[in-house]
Amino acid sequence: MPAFLTTPFVFLFRANFQQQYLAHLIGAVIVVLTILLVLKIKKKNGLAIWSGILIGFSSIIWYLSSVGSVWYLGQITAVLFLLLALIESFGKKRPIIVGLLISMALLSRLQILPSILLFAYLIRNKLDKKNLVGFFAGLSVFVLIYGTYNFLRFGNVFETGYTLIPGILKEPWFEHGQFSLLNIPNHLKIFLAGMPKFSNNIPFVYPSWAGLAIWITTPAFIFSLFSPIKNKVNQLSWAVIVLVALINFSYGSTGFSQFGYRYAVDFYPFLTLLTINGVVNQNGPKWFHWTLLVLGIIVNLWGVLWINKFGWVSF
Repeated sequence: MPAFLTTPFVFLFRANFQQQYLAHLIGAVIVVLTILLVLKIKKKNGLAIWSGILIGFSSIIWYLSSVGSVWYLGQITAVLFLLLALIESFGKKRPIIVGLLISMALLSRLQILPSILLFAYLIRNKLDKKNLVGFFAGLSVFVLIYGTYNFLRFGNVFETGYTLIPGILKEPWFEHGQFSLLNIPNHLKIFLAGMPKFSNNIPFVYPSWAGLAIWITTPAFIFSLFSPIKNKVNQLSWAVIVLVALINFSYGSTGFSQFGYRYAVDFYPFLTLLTINGVVNQNGPKWFHWTLLVLGIIVNLWGVLWINKFGWVSF
């Protein structure tokens, strides 16, 4: 999907257009879409601004969008289309459009496949016989494009190419295979307990290429825990997060090199939705919501500057 999005810019600007420019643009659009999503859910300007800042400057979306390397670009592109799908699902709820947007997200990151559960629930009232066909027609775009792509590359619609990388299974992080439940503790160690590197020399504290815990990079996500659990949308959002996380946590590689834990970005739209609902449930945003938001901005500014400008980063 990032290649599709880049094509018209390359057509216009040729080699002068670098993919990092697209990443910067997507990062900015993600902020706008988050604001629009909030206004669909709860027409509170303060909450909308708080949420836009949350995703754009108080999360690792900022770093990923600033770098725009191939894996990072794929992840923020998936976030872009997931947010568009959420806006449509809370708005006009057109099944064919929702299905098409999910297809675009899947063409960016396969791992977001479980999100179909939530989207199907959000538009359930529109899924009569005719619209159900439209929903699956939208989803079929992913199947047709990805299947054709794989067939042209490898002669097999189901072959993605990962297993064909020479010597990949000999890498130490794939000792249990590319996917295994035995890999989960390695991911949890970074996702929940990843810490910066400390030194006696300037600048004293370095980001770790191995990753940082999500509560360090985006402390405001803690408010997701205050979203009403009896709400069906919140329940399904948590279910999608767990399922997407399970796919990523089972993978042999933990995502390095990275700032924060980048695999979590695959479920950021749903975690952000829960955070928004949690803040609403607390009649916010209040001073403590803004405090954690600012702390996240400081951490992410630190990461962007230390890595991109000064090269102060370490394993």
